[in-house]
Amino acid sequence: MTEKELKELHEIFLTHPKITHNSKTVQEGDIFWALKGKKFDGNNFAKEALDKGAHIAVVDNPKLKNKRYFLVENTLKALQDFGNFHRHYVGMPTIGITGSNGKTTTKELVNAVLAQKYNTAATFKNLNNHIGVPLSLLEIPEDTDVAIIEMGSNNFGEIETLAKIADPDFGIITGIGKAHLASFKNKDGVLKEKKALFDHVRQKGGVLFVNFDAPEIIKAAEAAQIVGFSYLNYPEATVQLKDISGTGPLKIRLNNTDIQTKLNGKYNLSNIGYAITVGKYFGLSDNEIKVALENFVPKDMRSEIIEQNGNLIILDAYNANPTSMKVALESLHQMTGSKKMAILGDMFELGEAAAKEHQAIADLVKKMGIEAYLIGSNFAKTKTDFPKFETTQDFINQNILENLRDTTLLIKGSRGMALEKILSKQ
Repeated sequence: MTEKELKELHEIFLTHPKITHNSKTVQEGDIFWALKGKKFDGNNFAKEALDKGAHIAVVDNPKLKNKRYFLVENTLKALQDFGNFHRHYVGMPTIGITGSNGKTTTKELVNAVLAQKYNTAATFKNLNNHIGVPLSLLEIPEDTDVAIIEMGSNNFGEIETLAKIADPDFGIITGIGKAHLASFKNKDGVLKEKKALFDHVRQKGGVLFVNFDAPEIIKAAEAAQIVGFSYLNYPEATVQLKDISGTGPLKIRLNNTDIQTKLNGKYNLSNIGYAITVGKYFGLSDNEIKVALENFVPKDMRSEIIEQNGNLIILDAYNANPTSMKVALESLHQMTGSKKMAILGDMFELGEAAAKEHQAIADLVKKMGIEAYLIGSNFAKTKTDFPKFETTQDFINQNILENLRDTTLLIKGSRGMALEKILSKQ
């Protein structure tokens, strides 16, 4: 879009600030954005959207001629340009977050901490792709002090594109793990892709928040302004933390302040560390950070804690890859008390590594001595004596959890496995 087109459309947006790309949900006064997919063309639904009350429709089909059609060359590129334009119109400092694991949890924790002192805006749920990022930017109110934007990637080049759209002043890479190996092949490929966020922030003279206990993150942050934390007394870390958790939910010591969180799993130590570090950088007191973190409740199937029929259930079924699966199992293994059980679903997008990585997880569970049930076509091919099921529904049909009591249960798998359905049947 030209600068003139951006300004013209933004004037309309300021009085009609709701954008939708679904003609079925259009409401009076919306701006309808005619995006395209593999099986649909939003231009074909523009008239329907206007008839339902949309104020204008942004289209890229030149055959659509009407004063209520706003014609652009490419609606997706226009949306991305427009998100960037609004981000700079508001002009708030922006934090970009990416990584193999913990992006959304870190984003929510950072938001919770900064909201103690500032008007914040953050990515809704995990709208973190080439469409979700510009839409998230366009949701930012004019009185926002700080924005926190999550960025996800399945293929090379996507983080670079998202960084250009959101143009963050600060960057966080939560971690580098075995994710989307079908595209990235290995952890080096993952690091190369995620590092694009750090490169963007470095080039504009911004600040990177880092975990000094993670060598690959420090390496990616070379030659940049960095502010970081450490649980291992790394001398250059400005924020020194101690894990004093014991066997229950994570408990962190910040200077002379003890913070009792509702988060389980050692993998969340890094997520908490980033939130504390960002909070300290933005001038929050130790007590303000403590209040935010102690009131934070994990949800949306991300390390969500559920008590059901006398069982402690860790529902971590929003997504999974070999790295996050391993650390979740290690956390379960370290817990004391009741009987332990894991229900594990297939990990998607691993490409040629799928067979090897699923077998490695099955072997790890066996070594830990944890009772387990494996669900999905990839786990079904593993060589193990654990009970295996092709689908989540096959598992549900067996009513295995019907009489389960006094057990700590981990439920983890990729989103497409829909493992949360297991609990709705109990």
